[in-house]
Amino acid sequence: MTANRKPRILIVEDEPPMRMALKDILDSEGYRVLTAADGESGMEQAVREKPDLILLDIMLPKLDGYAICAELRRLAMTTPVLMLTAKGQVQDRVTGLDSGADDYLVKPFSTDELLARVRALLRRVNGQRRIVTALKLGEVRIDFAKMTARRGRAVVHLTAKEFAVLRLLAEAEGEPVPRQRFLDLVWGWTSFPTTRTVDNHIASLRSKLEPDPDAPRWILTVHGVGYRIELKESDFAEA
Repeated sequence: MTANRKPRILIVEDEPPMRMALKDILDSEGYRVLTAADGESGMEQAVREKPDLILLDIMLPKLDGYAICAELRRLAMTTPVLMLTAKGQVQDRVTGLDSGADDYLVKPFSTDELLARVRALLRRVNGQRRIVTALKLGEVRIDFAKMTARRGRAVVHLTAKEFAVLRLLAEAEGEPVPRQRFLDLVWGWTSFPTTRTVDNHIASLRSKLEPDPDAPRWILTVHGVGYRIELKESDFAEA
C-alpha cells in the first residue's frame, strides 16, 4: 500500500444494519470500503480485489469466517483479518486466530475500539509499528530490553506484567488499547484474568510512575475502551 492511496477495507457481514454501520464508520474516516453479504462473495472479493484489510464476521451464510480465513492463508494471502463476532468465548477466539486471523473483536464494540484496531493492523501491514526499547517518563527511565526502571539512582520495581502493559501502551503510540487486547497479548490464552486485572495493573503503574496517580499525566483512561499513553517524541529514549 503506497502512502498516497487510501486503504481499502473489505467488510464481510451478513446483517444489513451492522454492515451499513461499519461502512458508514469507515467511510467517515476516509477509507475506501467494499462490502459482501455472505461468505462466498466475500471470499471472491478478497481474492479479486486484494484489499488492505478484511473485517470478517464468523457466522455467515454459504461459507463461515473461519473457512474464509483458513482458505486465504492457504492461498498465501497475507491480508490482515479482523474478526468481528458475537462469539466471545476463549475457544472461539483461539479458533479464529488459529485459522489465520490477526485480531478479534467481540460484538458489541465501540466505534473508538474498532477504529483503534483498524489503525493498528494497517500500521502493522505497512511496517510502521514502532518497536519501543526505552521510555522516559519525567524522572523515570524505563529500559524494556533489560526490564529495569529507575528514578535517578533509585530502582522502581515493576513486575514483568507491568513492563508488558507499559510497552503495549507505548507501541500503540497514543492510540487507545482496549482492555481485551491487554488480556490477549499480555496474559494470553492459558490464563483466565478479567478486565479488572488490567485496571489493577494500570493503577499500580500509575502509583509507581505518575507524580499524581489520581490525576495521571501519561497513562490515561479512554472511557468505554481501555487506556492510552500520552507521550512526546522526546519520551522515546534510546536503550
